[in-house]
Amino acid sequence: MSVLRIKKSAFHELRSHSEEAYPNEGCGVLVGSAGIEGWIVAYVVRAANSRTDSPHNRYAIAPVELVKILRDARKDGLEIAGFYHSHPDHPAIWSQVDLAEAHWMGCSYLITEVTEGRVAETNSFLLFGAGEEDKEFVSERIELFD
Repeated sequence: MSVLRIKKSAFHELRSHSEEAYPNEGCGVLVGSAGIEGWIVAYVVRAANSRTDSPHNRYAIAPVELVKILRDARKDGLEIAGFYHSHPDHPAIWSQVDLAEAHWMGCSYLITEVTEGRVAETNSFLLFGAGEEDKEFVSERIELFD
């Protein structure tokens, strides 16, 4: 099983962002480096949810914002390790839409359930596959570190 190691401060930041975004989905980027068992996340970058049609149950990060985050990460010698988003009043499991809209193979996708404005469970899934036709989410363990 893959393991997503994430700094405690980064984990708390993405969960706070998820609460603040409620009743809409909050989203952002996990920045880190590859480890032996999976990604090691050094920090997260909040992103604006650019979905205007249904931000309460969908999210998107504008390409220009994503490119800036990637450039800044590379200046620090890091990469995009994955993405996070919240599920307002819905479990912290991926949906068919989440899978259809996930394209960064080998990256982690963290989902946080926010129930009535309060964070609940957070789960992580690794996007696995050779391409769009056989991609799938595989559960991964979350480990926090200082």
